[in-house]
Amino acid sequence: MSLSDGFLDELRSRISLGQVVGRKVMWDQRKSQPGKGDLWAPCPFHQEKTASFHVDDRKGFYYCFGCHAKGDAISFVRETENVDFMEAIEILAKEAGMTLPARDPRAAKQAEARDRLGEIMDQAVRYFRRALSTGPGAEARAYLDRRGLSEAARDRWEIGFAPAGWQGLRDHLTGQGVAEKDLLACGLIKDSSRGGKPYDTFRNRIMFPIRDPRGRCIAFGGRAMDPEDNAKYLNSPQTQLFDKSVTLYNHGRAREASGKGAQIVVAEGYMDVIALGEAGFTAVAPLGTAVTEAQLDMLWRMSGEPVVALDGDRAGLEAAKRVMRLALPKLKPGQTLNFALMPPGKDPDDVIRAEGPEGMQKQLAAAVPLVDLLWQEETEGRTFNTPDRRAALDAALKTRLGAITDETLRYHYSQALRDRQRELFRPAPRPRTGATGRGFPPRLPSAALPLDGTRRSFLAAADEGATDRVREAVILATCLATPQVVGDFLTRLELMECRDPLHLRVRDAILTCHGEGDAPLKEAVMARLGPEALDELMARDHVALCPAVRDAGNLETAELTLEGELAKLRAFRGWAEEMAEAQEEIAAAETEAMTWRLSQAAVARDRAARQEQEDRAEYDQGDNGARINRAERGALDAILGAIRFSKTKKSADS
Repeated sequence: MSLSDGFLDELRSRISLGQVVGRKVMWDQRKSQPGKGDLWAPCPFHQEKTASFHVDDRKGFYYCFGCHAKGDAISFVRETENVDFMEAIEILAKEAGMTLPARDPRAAKQAEARDRLGEIMDQAVRYFRRALSTGPGAEARAYLDRRGLSEAARDRWEIGFAPAGWQGLRDHLTGQGVAEKDLLACGLIKDSSRGGKPYDTFRNRIMFPIRDPRGRCIAFGGRAMDPEDNAKYLNSPQTQLFDKSVTLYNHGRAREASGKGAQIVVAEGYMDVIALGEAGFTAVAPLGTAVTEAQLDMLWRMSGEPVVALDGDRAGLEAAKRVMRLALPKLKPGQTLNFALMPPGKDPDDVIRAEGPEGMQKQLAAAVPLVDLLWQEETEGRTFNTPDRRAALDAALKTRLGAITDETLRYHYSQALRDRQRELFRPAPRPRTGATGRGFPPRLPSAALPLDGTRRSFLAAADEGATDRVREAVILATCLATPQVVGDFLTRLELMECRDPLHLRVRDAILTCHGEGDAPLKEAVMARLGPEALDELMARDHVALCPAVRDAGNLETAELTLEGELAKLRAFRGWAEEMAEAQEEIAAAETEAMTWRLSQAAVARDRAARQEQEDRAEYDQGDNGARINRAERGALDAILGAIRFSKTKKSADS
C-alpha cells in the first residue's frame, strides 16, 4: 500500500512529537522549555543518566547527542514499539483521528486525483492574478490601494480577482482541457439549480489563495466588492483537498517562522493576517468559523502561547471567550493562550495603519493571560456585596476550573482565582478620622512571649510560620507513607497552600502522580523530583517522629493524622487571615463589629490550640496507633479489675 506525501504531511502536522515521545521518557524539567517546543530527556534507545535526547516539537524531529539516534514521530514509534512502517502509521493515524487510505488500488487513484486537482487550483490562482491586473480588476486594485497593499505585497500574498461574469473561470479552464467534473471537485464551479450550465463559485470578489503547510493551493477565500452581496467573505466548499475545520490561513509560513522563534498571532481574517505579515508579525486565521479543537492543536504545535488578537468590539470579546471555553479542557503546562483585544472599533489592520508596527507591538505586549479573561467573564458588570452572590461566584469558578483536566495547572488556576477573590471581597479601607471615642487608637491583641526560662524548641525559635511548615511536612509525609488514603483527601490537598518551596513541589508531585501508572506513589514522586527531595523531607525530626510515618501503611493512623493536621492548619491560617483583614479595617475606625471579629478570631485560634493540647493530655496511643481516651481506659481497667477480683475470691472460697 502506498501513501501519498499529502497524507503523511497531514499526519505529521496533526500529531505532536513531544506527546508521542513523552509516553516513553521522563522530561528533564530543568533543561526543557515546553513553551518553545524544546524538550530534553534521557535517551530511550541507550542507557544513560544525563538528558542528551533532544526533541524539537515544532519541527517534529528528535536527535540523541549520545547514540546519534534521529528521526520523526514515525521512526520513533517504529523503534520503540518494534513495528513496521505501516503499523506505525496506523498507530499515529488513530491518535490523530485520521482514516488510512483503503488498502486497494483505489488509494493510488485517489492520490493521483488529489495531485490533479492541486494542479487545477494552481491554474485558477494564475487566472485570478491576471484578472486583477486587467480592466475588470480596476475597482479591486483601488480598494487594495486604500487598504495600503502595494503591488509587491499583492504578489507576495498572490492576491487576485474573480470577474463578475458567471462563467469566466469555467470557460477559461475548460478551454485548456480541464474537465468540468474536476472543476466541480475543486469547488471552483457549482451546478445550476435551474438546469443551466455550471457557473463560477466566486464572482466579483478579491481572491485569497489558501495553501496547506506544504504550500499547495487547496482552496480560496473571496471578499465581495459589492456591499449588497449576501456574504462579505466566501470560502471554497469542502472538497477532497479542503476541510476548513482543520486548516489555518498562512499556516505554512507561520510554521516555518515559529521554528525560528517568531511569536504566533491569531487574527480573524485574511486582511488582518496580511496586514500583520507586512508589518513584520507572523499571523494565522481560522477560515470564517470559530477556532476548532484541531486548529488549537495546530497552533500549539507552533507556539506554546499564541496571542489571539481580536477586534475591539463586543463581537471580538465574545469570540475571545468562545476560544477560551474551547481551550480550557486542553490546557497544560506550557500550552495556553494570551488575548489581545484591540481598541474599541478597531481591528489589527486598523491599528497598524493608524499607529504602525510599534502600536501593534504595544497591543500584543499588553495581551492578558487566559486566567484574566476567565475572571473577567465571571465578574464583569456584577457586584458581590452579599454572601449569596459571593457563594454563587465560588460555585461558578469551581465549575469553570473543573474543565481543566491537568491537575497541576488546575491547582495554580485555583490559587490565582482565589487571590483575585480575596482582593475583590476585601473592603476598601476607610479614611482615619482621628482617635476613637475613648481618646486612643484601638490596640490589637499581641502574641504572648515565652518566659526567659522556657526551653527554646524548633517552633519557639523559628519564625511564626514554622508551625504551618511542620504541619505541611507531616501531612505530605503521611501521604507518602500510606498512599491508600490520599484519594479521600485530594481536594483538601489541592487547596492546601504550601509555604515551603520543597513542600509545594512534593504536594504537586503527589497530586500529579496519584492514580497514574502502576508504580507506587512514593516511587513515582521520587522519579519526578529525585531522591534528594524526599530525603530532605523525611529526614526532618518532626517528620521522622510522626506516628503515621513510623507506622507506615496503618490506614487508621494515617486518616486520623491527615484529618487532624489539615483541620488545624485551616483553623490557624483562617485566624491569621481574619486578623490581617480586621487589622486593615480597624486601622480606619474601631467599631463593635471589628472588636467582635477580633474576639471571635482569637476564640477560634485558642480552640484549635486547646484541641491540640487536649489531644495530648486526654488520649494515649495504642499499639495499633489508634487514640484511646484515658478516662474510658481507666473505667475499662476498673471493670476488668473487679472481674479478676471476683474470680480470685471465688477460687479462694472454694
